[in-house]
Amino acid sequence: MKTLKLLSGIILTITLFTSCIVEVNDFDDAITLEQVVTSYDLWYIDYNRTTGSVDVPFLSKAFTVSFRNGSLLANNNLVGLGSVGNGYGDQIGYYETINGVLEIDHNLDGFIDLEVIQLSRNEIKLRDTYTNTSYYLIGYRKSSFDFDQVFYDNIEYFLQEYVAWEKTYTSQEGALNEFDNENFLQFTPENQTTFRSSQDEFGTNIELLLWDYEGAYEVFDVAGFEDVKILTLDYDFFDNEEFELSVINDGEIDLFHVTSGTTYTFEGRTNIQYKNASEKGITKDRKRFKVNRKTKKRQLKI
Repeated sequence: MKTLKLLSGIILTITLFTSCIVEVNDFDDAITLEQVVTSYDLWYIDYNRTTGSVDVPFLSKAFTVSFRNGSLLANNNLVGLGSVGNGYGDQIGYYETINGVLEIDHNLDGFIDLEVIQLSRNEIKLRDTYTNTSYYLIGYRKSSFDFDQVFYDNIEYFLQEYVAWEKTYTSQEGALNEFDNENFLQFTPENQTTFRSSQDEFGTNIELLLWDYEGAYEVFDVAGFEDVKILTLDYDFFDNEEFELSVINDGEIDLFHVTSGTTYTFEGRTNIQYKNASEKGITKDRKRFKVNRKTKKRQLKI
């Protein structure tokens, strides 16, 4: 994972086409639909803008999709993002551009026809005319796409991609506090706001963990900062615990305990891959959900 930095969108000039619906007028009519969908290496799915009440499954599960020489690829996982499939992700099917229609042959979901509407030079809308469901995609070159910022933009999913997070470091700085005793955390995909914690000894086999507590958690944006989030864990018996959450890499996070000034490092244990649930060795399946985070001001560190 690269050094964390702000997401830098690259606006590159591409021209429009006659083989899909046109909503802007300053483009070369000779460009085809095939050239449009392949003009960018990665199409980031801005899921919060999705409209419609019925999912197009492969789009609802993916963070990015790519169209390469007839192959459809997707990044459905944050762990490994930027390295799996040389950054393009896993192949999930095939596509064709015929008569102005983007025809998808998905490995699991079968055939889907999508209408393509270009909204700007690096933005398209994919619309399933049968269900009237639309997805908004932003195009990027792989060399300039900020894979790291995707972790912060989708932090709830990242926390879910390990069976457990094990505490591996506690700073010398900071006052003693109740959270010092918590050695494992889990964020469940089954309930988007549920976490569990365990005080089992370091190195305990993940399958043998006893989850001592289950409560609610919430992630907040931080005003003026893109590379930090606020994580609150609701412990009924010693109130909410608030942390500044920083992503170190795709298997490690830092939690700075705001009240005590203690920094904890947690490492992910047992990665869960979210692909096609029917594939051999794949244990989980999920779809994305719309995230509407609240914003907090950052408190000065002790």
